[in-house]
Amino acid sequence: VDMDTIVLEGATHKKAGPGSVPGVPAPPVKRPKAKKAKKAVVFFEVEILDAKTKDKLCFLDKVRRLHKYWCVCVYPQWYAARQSIRLDPKGKSLKDEDVLQHLPVGTTATFYFRDLGAQISWVTVFLTEYGGPLLLYLMFYFRVPFIYAPKYDFTTSKHWVVHLACMCHSFHYLKRLLETLFVHRFSHGTMPLRNIFKNCTYYWGFAAWMAYYINHPLYTPPTIYGEQQVRIALIIFLFCQVGNFSIHIALRNLRPPGSKTRKIPYPTKNPFTWIFLLVSCPNYTYELGSWFGFTLMTQCLPVAFFTAVGFIQMTVWAKGKHRSYLKEFRDYPPLRSPILPFVL
Repeated sequence: VDMDTIVLEGATHKKAGPGSVPGVPAPPVKRPKAKKAKKAVVFFEVEILDAKTKDKLCFLDKVRRLHKYWCVCVYPQWYAARQSIRLDPKGKSLKDEDVLQHLPVGTTATFYFRDLGAQISWVTVFLTEYGGPLLLYLMFYFRVPFIYAPKYDFTTSKHWVVHLACMCHSFHYLKRLLETLFVHRFSHGTMPLRNIFKNCTYYWGFAAWMAYYINHPLYTPPTIYGEQQVRIALIIFLFCQVGNFSIHIALRNLRPPGSKTRKIPYPTKNPFTWIFLLVSCPNYTYELGSWFGFTLMTQCLPVAFFTAVGFIQMTVWAKGKHRSYLKEFRDYPPLRSPILPFVL
């Protein structure tokens, strides 16, 4: 029967052709591509209130993504870096990458604004914090006028450990300055301006206190173990300085430029990074070791006090970062301690 189709008992059958005869391949069947379902665009009505007074600051209509620059348009004095947007007046600040659709809010949302105060970049903060101790220590080392008695102005100490201590102290802060410029990548671009005065008081004050006694004309170098003690202390100091730098490089490589991604730090081929197996913040561990070596080298009470205060502060920071790692990463290595292996 010469026809294209045969209708039989309600079923339609195509005539015999290629593919129905053995040895003859069937032509490829073109199926229509499935259309992608379009995502529905959700718009929000956003009301922003002052976190303290609960006064309405602005109302935004047809918003898809809340951005801090919306507030800048209305209140230019509150640039983006000093703004904190929150779901609750006393809650945590929302991150810049948070999306409205992923937040526990309806299409009509209320947020709370808090002014963080004048801000300053972290690079400027670190350069100021570390540049001051470097210059202050050198002023005491060269014995500029009005520090010691006039007869000691621009004189040098007769003890070689004093010169060694100056080189170690200067090396430490030069390293910090260079790391700030070329190594560190900051997750937060700014910090409150008021904090820089507190930080500079800490770093500058301790540097002047230590330098005054180490470079004093009546300073007495270590006498119990003498040169052997100084040499061992120098080895500890240099070892920990290299270790601290190695950790900073490893942490820098975890974060691509311009990103805020966080990853679990692991040991690399560099042996100084193997301490990551046991410690969450080995940069603080090496920093503590450096100042311990400097204390042993100079045998100076102000240096020992600075080391103790720094240890307390770094322990607080290390514990906070350790808790953050445990909260963010379920597979975080359980054997790690915050700053001292198996101890703290």
